[in-house]
Amino acid sequence: MIETKGFRWFRKVVLTFLTVFTVLPLYVLVVTSVKPLENVRGTFTWFPDRITFQPFVDMWTTIPLASYLGNSLIVTTTATVLALLVAVLAAYPLSRLRFRGKRLFSMTVLSTQMFPGILFLLPLFLIFVRVEDLIGVELTGSYLGLIVTYLTFALPFSIWMLAGYFSAIPEGLEEAAMIDGTTRVGALVRVILPVARPGIIAVGVFAFITAWGEVLFASVLTDTQTRTLSIGLKLYTSQTDTLWNQLLAASLTISLPVVIAFMLIQRYLVSGLSAGAVK
Repeated sequence: MIETKGFRWFRKVVLTFLTVFTVLPLYVLVVTSVKPLENVRGTFTWFPDRITFQPFVDMWTTIPLASYLGNSLIVTTTATVLALLVAVLAAYPLSRLRFRGKRLFSMTVLSTQMFPGILFLLPLFLIFVRVEDLIGVELTGSYLGLIVTYLTFALPFSIWMLAGYFSAIPEGLEEAAMIDGTTRVGALVRVILPVARPGIIAVGVFAFITAWGEVLFASVLTDTQTRTLSIGLKLYTSQTDTLWNQLLAASLTISLPVVIAFMLIQRYLVSGLSAGAVK
């Protein structure tokens, strides 16, 4: 296909617009986070009159941000690891084995992504309360409840993605390993998982990002001790004032794990495509 001059100009205009649309909010975020609060409260200026990094220092003491950061890391990391473990064990049979109800199970897993999360909020909360009454395991206001919730919502997409990734791996690799004397489980661990590492990492990063910024369930299932970052940021706002520079400084700081996660996705997806090209 030969690109016309008009199409090239159209592409440049669209890419320029998308770049500005993406970079401009980030610029405002960074500029506001290094302004003194009195400058933030005044008329917005594109260039700060005075730059200060004090908001990045004060944000840790204004609210217990470090505690909320620890809570988010505990919940998000645990949910991600469990989601990967269960997704691998579920996706591998879907991609390799034939059993009754396989198609129905696959469609059911995928269809759960069509429903909004708020639809499950009240039923899930009632289930947690009922479980607490029956067996005494605390699920509301604890790490466990939030981990189970995030695991529930990360698993369907993780299973669906990994099943497709495993299906793209030639079965001859496992057959050769089993001919050499290993079991199917051994072939999965020693052969399939190393080959599927880019896909597994991409799915893990997706699960991490989904849990890291979740607000709806965290606002209901946490208390003052287990509050996560997405809920804790609201404490920079009171009935009379909002510490905008500290709020945006904290937002910029806690966005770093997400940025790193996307960098990991890009790195491993590129390596995976390169490996596929070599094959």
